[in-house]
Amino acid sequence: MITETHFRDTVVEMLRRAETSLPRDVLAALKRAWKRERDPLARFHYKMMFKNLELAEKLKVPLCQDTGIFTFFIKLGRELRLTFDITKALEEAVKTTTRLVPLRENTVDPITRKPLPGNTGRGQPAIHIELAPGRGLQLDLLVKGAGTENYGRLFMMRPTGGPEAIEQAVLKTLEEAGGKSCPPNIVGVGVGGSMETAPLLAKKALLRPLHRANPDAELAKLERRIESAANGLGTGPMGLGGKTTLLKVLIERAACHTASLPVAVALQCWPARRAKAITIDGKLRVVEP
Repeated sequence: MITETHFRDTVVEMLRRAETSLPRDVLAALKRAWKRERDPLARFHYKMMFKNLELAEKLKVPLCQDTGIFTFFIKLGRELRLTFDITKALEEAVKTTTRLVPLRENTVDPITRKPLPGNTGRGQPAIHIELAPGRGLQLDLLVKGAGTENYGRLFMMRPTGGPEAIEQAVLKTLEEAGGKSCPPNIVGVGVGGSMETAPLLAKKALLRPLHRANPDAELAKLERRIESAANGLGTGPMGLGGKTTLLKVLIERAACHTASLPVAVALQCWPARRAKAITIDGKLRVVEP
């Protein structure tokens, strides 16, 4: 049985890990980019990134001063019975982590700009729950700072646009962001659905490990095409030039109206912060994403 205390403690550990260490697949991608790089300034930036990661993990402090805001994607088994309010438990876990790590308090009222305590407030953290078969529970956490969040884009395109239009939407977004999104970036793209679901698809795409191929062959081909074009921009690490502007393009799609083509682009910075927990033998455990 998953108790409220166990659930909160697991979420605190997810948040702590996401904020202070990098997933292994992202670290491996950064090292590959560094080995390919020949520009001295770009190589210097990679060196500073690796030093940053080393110190953050050693000192158990955040990878970045912008500790972001949080989105939880939850798959809840239909047969699982929880005796607590999952939304309140997530809010309490965020407040606890903010105090213990500590994390910068980033949330404010959107109109008055008044600071809100503990990285919570109306709609924060963002929580998306999906029902699944069985008695399992899966939590996925995505941490996003303002540098990448501010350059997320939604395009309501002509339905005849096709792959070329999707590619151009991503390139336009990356060109606008430049170095402000802390490249090399990971790009999530949501294609189809509707005005509200395409951005959600784009964010969910960012949860896929970089080494895991897209099972949709058509989308995998489009991912490679966009990656090649984007890395030809020459933006490079931190926007100061180099071979690698992005580490990976990750695309998800959904059916849409015959007269529309929603395309959403979600950027993630090089400290690509995410975490995962799943039930194993009835216990909720943090695992490598």
